[in-house]
Amino acid sequence: MAADTEVVAKAARRRFTAAEKLRVLREADRCTKPGELSALLRREGLYSSHLSTWRVARRNGELAGLTPRPRGPQAKPVDPRDKKIAELERETRRLQARLERAEGLIELQKKVAQLLGNPLPNDERA
Repeated sequence: MAADTEVVAKAARRRFTAAEKLRVLREADRCTKPGELSALLRREGLYSSHLSTWRVARRNGELAGLTPRPRGPQAKPVDPRDKKIAELERETRRLQARLERAEGLIELQKKVAQLLGNPLPNDERA
């Protein structure tokens, strides 16, 4: 009877938590007889380089080195001044659009008044 085997299209990268790494290191430290360490590595599916790297990190006290680090760019802290600048720019754009609408309405009123034969007095502010 043949066993059903499934081949995964793309292998997923294994990630080890700090607790798993420390557990494996403790088990490796307890291996004293010949062949025990290699049996442990085969059972866990690890390479000896994993143990070497994890031992160095443990020796240096780099507990953060034992946890997987997030990949990608780090988020920059938001400066409150940048937030205020963006808010003021938004307000300026809103007011500018409102001003353009008001100027358009004034021009329309002037043209309507001129068509009706009732011209408005000249604007002295311009």
